[in-house]
Amino acid sequence: MTLSDFDYHLPDGLIAQYPSVRRDGARLLVVDRRTSTIRHDIFCNVGRYLPLKSLIVVNDSKVIPARLLGHKPRSGGQVEIFLLKSLGGRRYEAMIRPLKKVNEGEILQFDGGVTARLVDRAARVVEFDCDDVLGALEIAGHIPLPPYIKRPDESSDRINYQTVYARPAGSVAAPTAGLHFTKPLMVALKKSGHAFSRVTLHVNYGTFKPVEAEDVVSHPMHSEDYVMSAATIKSLCLAKEQCRPVVAVGTTSCRVLESYARTGEVKASTRLFMYPGAEFKIVDALITNFHLPKSTLLMLVSAFGGLELIRRAYAEAVSEKYRFYSYGDAMLIV
Repeated sequence: MTLSDFDYHLPDGLIAQYPSVRRDGARLLVVDRRTSTIRHDIFCNVGRYLPLKSLIVVNDSKVIPARLLGHKPRSGGQVEIFLLKSLGGRRYEAMIRPLKKVNEGEILQFDGGVTARLVDRAARVVEFDCDDVLGALEIAGHIPLPPYIKRPDESSDRINYQTVYARPAGSVAAPTAGLHFTKPLMVALKKSGHAFSRVTLHVNYGTFKPVEAEDVVSHPMHSEDYVMSAATIKSLCLAKEQCRPVVAVGTTSCRVLESYARTGEVKASTRLFMYPGAEFKIVDALITNFHLPKSTLLMLVSAFGGLELIRRAYAEAVSEKYRFYSYGDAMLIV
């Protein structure tokens, strides 16, 4: 496989800049692997196409306001920090702009009196001046919208760029397939015989890292931390015993489930990279958004749905003017 196998043309006008008016009002492209057919609907009707009595697994990680805009008190120079990963306590790995103009040990000032200093320039590590870093981010931080959303974050993004079931804070990008679920829709799905379980994978900025190797197999996959609860493991075991299908909501949930299937680890960092030819040991159906060309996310989806069928589905989505990426429409692969 070469990188060009996962390329496609997307007009800029199809990149969603705002979410649908209703979460579950997004369009839904339904791809059936068995019949190689494609259908069109809206997300609130997803229950019509899910396998009966599915176990639906969601990623409940919560997006943190990881983008900070501030200045250097001494010179007044503007500075931007984008937090990448918690290193424990008050320290984070971060992207810093302009890094060349920030000295190691220099204090950086942000809204609400929040301050941090650069403690390791080479490793790009910043340390905040308070123990409650997440609380400080709620005051000073901005929602880290993806780079293809060409606008500043707005107050509504604090709600819209978060799933309705988000709990533990730690992601710097939303697990976007889950953005389409509403609480009433989840209740309706439960009443019709489906069940929900949660995993936690904190999405880091590596999810946007482009694949540069022409031979995709040689791409160095980024790592992401995940946790599976005992209750979720019990639900998975019971589902498999009862032959109930497992539906992964998003590539992040899929990576957790398939990582667990391979290692048995319930709390770990995964570098699992799935591309066509990969075997799926747990996941039977996948809910996902539309992904960037040449991305590892598109490669995972192509592995699950089949490269040619997913190519055809994406071509039809472009032709039918679906909305793409984080705030865009959804796909269900059954």
